[in-house]
Formats: sequence, structure tokens, C-alpha cells
Amino acid sequence: MAETQKHYQFTSGQILEICQGDITREVTNAIVNAANSHLMHEGGVAAAIARWGGEVIDRESREWVRLNGPVAHTKPAVTSGGNLPCKFVIHAVGPVWGEGDEDRKLKEAILGSLKTAEGLNVNSITFPAISTGIYGFPKDRAAEIFMHSIRDYFMEFPMSIICSVKIVLMDDITLHAFITAFQNEFRSEKKI
Repeated sequence: MAETQKHYQFTSGQILEICQGDITREVTNAIVNAANSHLMHEGGVAAAIARWGGEVIDRESREWVRLNGPVAHTKPAVTSGGNLPCKFVIHAVGPVWGEGDEDRKLKEAILGSLKTAEGLNVNSITFPAISTGIYGFPKDRAAEIFMHSIRDYFMEFPMSIICSVKIVLMDDITLHAFITAFQNEFRSEKKI
């Protein structure tokens, strides 16, 4: 299990946690995979999820793309969790830095993942830092978008069945960027 670094409870009751650890070890209903549009799990978080989740994730991913075509920023794909300690993997496609309109696309990937989790009737979801690895999205900018997007989601859907949102990060640089964005976003509000 990841170690919680920051913790916030929205007035509607949902909990947001910033954690350091390995997303593939998280006991949660759904984890988000930082995927590419063809669900080829070749590097970074995607490769780790496919490796630890087992061949079933690759097989279900290929089938999803065969039936639905490439995955869009707004509508993630879903597979089972395979051997992972989660029920579902939500495959969200974040933007590649430099392709244009990256902020909007990242927000769409985050909100699309939350809406997908809602549709799956899960009460906990765990995110990685989508697009901040090989896709080159600046970590501090991505962290701010994550905080705004999650806040906006629970303001729009205060009765959401999602009770817990975790952002699990491995490296210190990314963790620092997300902690800074968290503190800036929730500075004037009560933290628990």
C-alpha cells in the first residue's frame, strides 16, 4: 500500500489522497492506466500494470480496441484488473506534450476516468500522474489540472458514489509537484 502524504475531505464527504508508492499494489476498486490510444502497454505505468495484471489485461485491451477502435481522451477503455488487487483498470489516454490543447485533453482524461468509475459503480479510484512520463507533460502543470479537475468533479457531482480518490506517485519529483499543487488548491480550507 502507498503511503499517504496529503489528505483532504470535500464538504460532500469524498476523500482525496496524494500518496507515494506503487499503483500496481493498491487495493482499490479501480486503477487508472496512463494508456495510449491503441492500448499497447509498452512502457511506464502501462507496462507495469500489464506485467503485474497478467495476460488477461493485454487480451481484453486488444479486444476492446478491436470492437471500439482507438481510445479517445474523453472516453477511457475498461478491462478487468487481472491479477492486480483491483476489480477494474480504466485505461485513460492523456495528451502528448506538444500536440496542442494539452490542458483540455488532460482534464478530459481525468474527468472521463471519474465518470467511467461512476458508471462502473465503484467507490474508490486510484490515478497515476497521467502524461507526465514519456508523454512529457510538465509535472507541476499536470498536478494543478488534476487538483482543479477533481475538485470540479465533486462540486458538480456532490452525491457521487466515489468515496475515495488517490493519486499514487512513485518518484520524489512528481510527488513534490503534486503536493505543491495540492497545498495551493486547498490552502485556505480545512484539511484532515
